[in-house]
Amino acid sequence: MQAGLDGVIERALESGKVTSVVVLVHRNGEPVYRRAAGLADREAGIPVAFDTIFRMASVTKPIVAATALSMIEQGLLGLSDPVSKYLPWFRPPLADGVVPEITTHHLLTHTSGLIYNPALEQLPPDRKITMGLSDTNLDFEDNFGRHNAIPLAFAPGTQWAYSFATDILGAAVAAIHGGTLEEAVVHHIAGPLGMTDTRFHVTDPARLAVPYGDAFPSPVRMPETWACADSEGWTLTFSPKRIFNPKAFQSGGAGMAGTAEDIMTFLDMLRAGGRGVLRQDTVDAGLSNQIGDLERDEPGMKFGYFGAVVDNRKLALTPQSVGTVRWGGVYGLDWFIDREAGLTSLVVTNNALEGCTGRFPLDIRDAVYGL
Repeated sequence: MQAGLDGVIERALESGKVTSVVVLVHRNGEPVYRRAAGLADREAGIPVAFDTIFRMASVTKPIVAATALSMIEQGLLGLSDPVSKYLPWFRPPLADGVVPEITTHHLLTHTSGLIYNPALEQLPPDRKITMGLSDTNLDFEDNFGRHNAIPLAFAPGTQWAYSFATDILGAAVAAIHGGTLEEAVVHHIAGPLGMTDTRFHVTDPARLAVPYGDAFPSPVRMPETWACADSEGWTLTFSPKRIFNPKAFQSGGAGMAGTAEDIMTFLDMLRAGGRGVLRQDTVDAGLSNQIGDLERDEPGMKFGYFGAVVDNRKLALTPQSVGTVRWGGVYGLDWFIDREAGLTSLVVTNNALEGCTGRFPLDIRDAVYGL
């Protein structure tokens, strides 16, 4: 594993596609590979370190999901509860005008009828709905309440579609907790696990990595607004300064920053079955298929509460065990938990999108399995 991972990292850095990377691999909770390489700030020549802080994008989602599940364990929230119980201002209709109930389960599994739709961010300013990567001065209600004038893409529970559902879940979590989403996450998950840098703000700006966007011949230092199309054809608009804007709603789907070591602490907690932060049965459910026979856009993959679940290795084209859970973040992160093999793997880069949807995380995955 050591030589294979070193080779993948060296080739990626030499090619220029990756600017900096932290790779952490644990087997049964014990570190078997740790490496930080490259530059957190290429122009200033600042090397990356294990305590470098990165924008986490969708790695925020499983942490917010875990916060909601902790609240469910404590009887503060229910899987079958309609989100309108906690957010009475959020009542988007179907195409026929009927307003369905969107439940916590729908939000956790991305079966809510909400979708990531670039058109929502391109509406006139008084109708525009901002997702978690773009800057905004709107709070949850002012931003997402606008969806009440826009029909859902499908009836909740009838389809799967990746979405900003975790933003709505985060708004509900904040409302139930009675403070900010950050306060709820710290109370239920980040605080008990000692994740001191995982926040919706930057705990130490001097340690924050510069984000870079894919470009030829080398990644470009992200300007304040940087847009690109991902492999699914979405147009993603990044705002690096959003993490510094206290007026922006705290995006449960994309808004956190943190260190690789904090994220690994969280992931390995899930692999180990909760470690007193969550119950074993809760973690088992979250790491299992929760969408039944619904089809996904990835062959061989289903979805739980924390990420995608390998259902058929051959169709998924992966060496990972059936039941492996994986996801990432478009700022350049990728992770997986293979409980059968006892593996927890995390890749953190400052490169969008290469570190998330490019070849690099797949090469890291294969090297972890000795391929």
